[in-house]
Amino acid sequence: MSEEPLSILTLHGTQASSCGYCGPPGGRSSSRSYISIGATPMQLSCSVYQKMIDRGWRRSGQYVYKPTMIQTCCPQYPIRLDALAFEPTRNQRKALYRFNRLMIAGEDGEDENGGDPVSKEGVKTKEQNEKGTNPKGKVKPKPRKQEFSLVDAVHEPEVAFRTEDAQPARHKFEITLESSTFTQEKFKLYKDYQFHVHKEEEKQASSFKRFLCDTDLPRTPIAYAGSPGKHLPTHYGTHHQLYRIDGELVAMSVLDILPGCVSGVYFMYSNKWEKCQFGKLSVLREAALAREMYAAGLPNLKWVYLGFYIHSCQKMKYKGDYSPSYLLDPETYEWFPMKDCTPELDKFRYACFADPSHSINELRNPNVPDIAQDDLKDVFVVERLSGSTASGGLTAVSLAEVSPRYWRVYKEYFLQTIHELGMDLSMEVFFSL
Repeated sequence: MSEEPLSILTLHGTQASSCGYCGPPGGRSSSRSYISIGATPMQLSCSVYQKMIDRGWRRSGQYVYKPTMIQTCCPQYPIRLDALAFEPTRNQRKALYRFNRLMIAGEDGEDENGGDPVSKEGVKTKEQNEKGTNPKGKVKPKPRKQEFSLVDAVHEPEVAFRTEDAQPARHKFEITLESSTFTQEKFKLYKDYQFHVHKEEEKQASSFKRFLCDTDLPRTPIAYAGSPGKHLPTHYGTHHQLYRIDGELVAMSVLDILPGCVSGVYFMYSNKWEKCQFGKLSVLREAALAREMYAAGLPNLKWVYLGFYIHSCQKMKYKGDYSPSYLLDPETYEWFPMKDCTPELDKFRYACFADPSHSINELRNPNVPDIAQDDLKDVFVVERLSGSTASGGLTAVSLAEVSPRYWRVYKEYFLQTIHELGMDLSMEVFFSL
C-alpha cells in the first residue's frame, strides 16, 4: 500500500462573519458574530482529515474551518450516527417504502400499516368483519411484519439489484458513486436546488466547482479485508453519489469517504421530485453504505457524520431524529449520546457535556494557552516548496528553531491553530503561511 501524502495547511487564523443560523425571517443574516478558525490545505490526507473532524473541523470546498464555539452565538456540535446500531423510525421507514412503491409500481399512496410491508396473512379480505373475525368466527391473526433490512430496503428499487423474476419496475432508478468532477448536468441540478430551496439566483459554475467539486483530499485506495460489492467505493476521498430516475439526475450527495466514516458534505435534489423526501432517504442510504463497507472488511467504518448540530436553529435540529446519534464535547472531544446532551443544550447556549460546570450562556473569548518555543520542536512550518512533495520538494523548519522575530509576528496564528488541532495532530501536519 502506498504511503499517504503529506498534509500541509496554510493558516488563516481567526475569521469573523455574521451568523447565518439566528438571523431574522427572510434569509437576512444576523448581526451577531460567527467566529471560526480556518486554513486552506495545500494537500490533506484522508486519515488526517478524519482526525480533524473528530476535533470539530469541517471542510467547505478547499477550506477547512472550526467554529470557536464558546465565542459564537450559535454553537455547532459535530454529530455522528452509529450506522450499525441505527434503526430507522416508523416515519423514516415510511418514506423509504413509499419511494420504493413509487419506483416499482408507480404508486405513492400509503398503506394501512403505515408503510411497513405485511405478509399475505395480514391483508384483510372482504369476508372479514369490522371486529377482525372471519365468517367461521375465528379470530383474525395480527399482521406479521417482515423483518426490516436497511441495506435490502434501500437497494430494492435500484435497477442494478433487481432480479429477473422481480416485478417489472415502472421507473428505472439508478445510484452511481463517482469522483467529485464537474458536469453541466450536476450544475443544472445545483442551480435548480439553490433557486427553489434557498431562493438564490444566478449561481455561477465557478462557485459550484469551488464549493462541491474541488477538494484537497487525495483518492487513496481502500484496502478491504473482504470482498466488496461492485457498487462500493474503491478509494477514500470526495465522491458524488448520483440519483437518477429514468435517466434524469434528480438528486446528488457530496460525500467524503474516510477511514472511519461516511461524512455528508452537501445534499441537493430536483424540485420536481420534492415529494420523494430525498433528504430522509439520503441519510438512510449513507447509513446503509457505511454498513456495507463495514461488512466488507473495514471494522472502523461504522459511522455517518451528519455535519453540525445546532440546537438553537430549528432547521438544523432534524439531525437529532436519527438514532443513536452522538455529539462531540467541545473541550474533551469525547462523543456523548444525543439523549444525554439535550437537557444541557436546553439550558445553556454553550454546553460542555464532559463537565457541565463549564456550560455557560454568555459569550467568552477562548482561553488559548501559550506554548514555549522549546516545546514546539516537533511542529514544523514550511520554509520552501519546490516541485512535488512526494519527491522531496519540501523544506521545513521546526517552530522551536524559527527566529524570534518570525515567532513574534506569527505566534498568534500558530497558537490558535495548535490549540484547535491539539498537539498530537499538529505534529502530523506541516504549517504554511
